[in-house]
Amino acid sequence: MNFLRKIAFNSPVILVFVIICFGALILNTVTGGIANRLFFSVYRSSFFDPLTYIRMIGHVFGHANWYHFYGNITMLLLVGPLLEEKYGSWNIAIIMLITGIITGFINILIFPTGLLGASGIVFALILLSSITSKGDGKIPLTFIIVAIVYIGGQVYEGIFIDDNVSNLTHIVGGILGASFGHFMNKNKVKNA
Repeated sequence: MNFLRKIAFNSPVILVFVIICFGALILNTVTGGIANRLFFSVYRSSFFDPLTYIRMIGHVFGHANWYHFYGNITMLLLVGPLLEEKYGSWNIAIIMLITGIITGFINILIFPTGLLGASGIVFALILLSSITSKGDGKIPLTFIIVAIVYIGGQVYEGIFIDDNVSNLTHIVGGILGASFGHFMNKNKVKNA
């Protein structure tokens, strides 16, 4: 039992997000896909339907299968806790919420297909992590390389590869993460 006392809940926003995503994956499996359709994916629907607004946020928790979940959550657990430690839980929660809402809204406006998964948030945090060391008004070379590799890769895949992945969501998430990073570094936002 001493071992359990030494475990720290070090990144509450990221860990709670992961737990909710895992619960959504289990719920979707148990319901044969109904949970994702009702709550954990966003698609064109009436703005008079209250579930539209729940899905606009809830889509980030849904994943199509274990491999989809595994890919997003692994990256989230790699970069998320460090960012939450640097910028604070509240700021990371706000970034995740805004990214989810914007990517969901863009999907409703532009695409006739559904969207689910945390990849927009993952891309936001990846780009945010690459710009965290910015100082003295300079742009870190690591940020430029990450932006070229990740966003350039998404542009390429969006144009040349039809793989049922929302590349625009990844690009928007990356742009939001870079924007938040620039804003927080410019205003010297740190964990309180």
